[in-house]
Amino acid sequence: MTKFVLYVLVTILTVWAMDGLNINGIFKKGQIVKARVAYFLIILSIIYLVTNFIYDFIYLKLF
Repeated sequence: MTKFVLYVLVTILTVWAMDGLNINGIFKKGQIVKARVAYFLIILSIIYLVTNFIYDFIYLKLF
């Protein structure tokens, strides 16, 4: 249950933070679908890494 709550909180924070980036400037013009897929994969990666880091940090700190 703790990890689920962390996933939800980190998802909200990550989407909010990534909203400030202009990722379309990295891709060629007309590559909208590829930019969206890359954006989605970056968000998923950040969510997974940050959630596991926080969970492991809390777990090691408590025990």
